[in-house]
Amino acid sequence: MRKIYFISILILASSFISVLAQNPSNYKIANKFHIEGNGKWDYLSIDEATSRLFVSHETVVNVLDVKTGQTLATIPDTKGVHGIALATDFNKGYISCAKNDSSVTVFDLKTLKTLGKIKNDGKKPDAIMYDSFSHKVFVFNAGSNNASVIDPKTDKIIATIPLESNPEFSVSDGKGKVFVNLEEKSMIAVINSATLKVENNWSIAPGTEPTGLAIDKENHRLFSVCANKLMVVVDAESGKVITTLPIGGRVDGATFDPGNKRAYASCGEGQLTVIQEKDENAFSVLESVPTMMGAKTVTLDKSTHHIYLPTAEFTPTPEPTTENPKPKGTVKPGTFMILDIVPQ
Repeated sequence: MRKIYFISILILASSFISVLAQNPSNYKIANKFHIEGNGKWDYLSIDEATSRLFVSHETVVNVLDVKTGQTLATIPDTKGVHGIALATDFNKGYISCAKNDSSVTVFDLKTLKTLGKIKNDGKKPDAIMYDSFSHKVFVFNAGSNNASVIDPKTDKIIATIPLESNPEFSVSDGKGKVFVNLEEKSMIAVINSATLKVENNWSIAPGTEPTGLAIDKENHRLFSVCANKLMVVVDAESGKVITTLPIGGRVDGATFDPGNKRAYASCGEGQLTVIQEKDENAFSVLESVPTMMGAKTVTLDKSTHHIYLPTAEFTPTPEPTTENPKPKGTVKPGTFMILDIVPQ
């Protein structure tokens, strides 16, 4: 009887180990790059050619070498920084600064020195992107529901595009279309980058309050991440909703890796949701990678497949009270960092 019992235990243990072996995590946190200073964070961008990571950090932009984790420079006086757009063919970077004058800071990509500021009539510039097809910079103003368009040749604003709602993140298909999430209306606006006009406004129901946006240019698929814990996959040509997938809470960022056909949703509650694209109409949740609380935005180095998320350490969450039913912990000073996540 004991022999049979022992054999049964061995079989169960072997089966359990086999299940674990079949379902290992595909990702790991390879590095934590610590950055000096305190303050909030938002978007980050990477220059793959130079392995430089540009990180928004309240009043400055930190520039890191992702090969070493060392801070190379700090671009000052970017109060209320949200996003950084890299116009590499002009050797310029553009930073949206939401506080004070709502300006856009221009800097040299080689020297990392500030070249000047562009006066922006839009209010509270948030997301910003460079469209290599039209050779224009699009600044999305959350406080005035419009987009300012900058010509990098002159660093002048050449157009203002009205939008139906407050804009969030944006992407380009590289063929003349710029897509931007409209948060309050739960839509995606389609901008013609030649005419600088909105051509369509697509509903992403059942998704609500979209923030991050990514694109698969080959298969013409948009990935919009929403406050109601959904990633909505949209046909970038017709606006049709293909499917929805569950993601984590407090999401803010999204990106897509064309090399492994995976979309990522960075969720501030402490997870990175990984979506596998099987084909243009078939998607599934591959896994939920544990990150850290506050890691809500993301960028990807497509050449190395490394994923970068900014965050910090937080104090324990207080007990809910009548006055504060949803309390949050506070950021511990001196703990700001970048998580470097890699596929295994």
